[in-house]
Amino acid sequence: MAYGCLGGSIWQRESDSALGVKALGIASLSIRNLRNVERAELAALPRFTVLSGHNGQGKTTILEAVYLVCTSKSFRTAKLTEVIAHGAPAASVRATLLETDALPRGRASALGGARPNDESREQVLGLEGARRKVTLDGKRPASLASYAVKSPVVVFHPGELMLSSGPAGKRRTLLDRVALFVDPTSTDHLQRYTEASRARQRLLEMRGAAAPGLEAFEKLMAVHGSAVGRARAEATRRLGDELLRAFGRMTREARALEARYEPGGPDDEASLERVLAGDRERDRRRGSAGAGPHRDDLELRLGGHDVRSYASQGEHRAVTMALKMAELSCIAEARGVQPLLLLDDVSSELDVARTALLFEYLRETQGQILLTTTRPELIDTPGFSSDERRDYRLERGVVTEVDS
Repeated sequence: MAYGCLGGSIWQRESDSALGVKALGIASLSIRNLRNVERAELAALPRFTVLSGHNGQGKTTILEAVYLVCTSKSFRTAKLTEVIAHGAPAASVRATLLETDALPRGRASALGGARPNDESREQVLGLEGARRKVTLDGKRPASLASYAVKSPVVVFHPGELMLSSGPAGKRRTLLDRVALFVDPTSTDHLQRYTEASRARQRLLEMRGAAAPGLEAFEKLMAVHGSAVGRARAEATRRLGDELLRAFGRMTREARALEARYEPGGPDDEASLERVLAGDRERDRRRGSAGAGPHRDDLELRLGGHDVRSYASQGEHRAVTMALKMAELSCIAEARGVQPLLLLDDVSSELDVARTALLFEYLRETQGQILLTTTRPELIDTPGFSSDERRDYRLERGVVTEVDS
């Protein structure tokens, strides 16, 4: 059962309210010189925002702006210099976000209302060349990880289809995103493990398997690597519970979709340290460690069969979307806030029936949604009132509200 508020406000499930999960919404969004969007202002976004236009007009850039200001990263590129508009010296995104309790049915409240438990904040991301600066209510956060967990956001874009069919690195990234909210220290462990692993490999290649100092790096890899493994195992457990429910609801499938953590090495420090010490010469020849969390994977099985090997193209799309919905639910439970959901061109990746089931699912897993499409007429949202949906058109980076 859904509870809501009208006029550009936040929605939330009754069950979320009982669990103390708040809704997160964008009260205002200001963009400057981001790709082909020179200037854009959006305010009091409703439950469901549809951004339409032809390809290359800036629709995805609006979603990227939201992701940037919430996480300090882009979901489109690792090189933030690519995000700054051509010829512009800098770019920025400013957002006012609101966390609010669910409201009783039928009551309206504008974003920014003065309820006792509401929390409003301003987040700003600035880019100048390769430099990145973020502030939270005018202050620099203690770390980028602490900034990233403040305003959770989940994104689906066409590249995410590699989640179920592509290399293991995509699935490790998914586990790490969930782990960040379950155990924020997991990001630091992963960074320290990666640094120690690279240093060990350099030493192996420069001085050989008997080089002094290898033991110290292997100890660090074992300590931090086992911590990463524990965090990913817990993330898998949480994802698996939600994945089973999400896939069944979104597809009406009788077959179960299961997730299992496949560690890339021993899960305890002592064993991992022994394996690393014993594999030095082999690791020197192949250019990387043969064991450790950098070789972890998330195994997905549909009806008992490996998804990567047996799933059809349509099933891969449904599995990927179920993974994103499971991510959404896991983060909401861990953080206590329903994440923003960004859907980039989802109507071109799912058939009509699966798109309808997705929107039916989203009506019950309430939160704020921003969606892009080249064909807004295909975005049929029965059950969403006119107050819950707003449409914008983008043309050459200019955002225009579409009259309802």
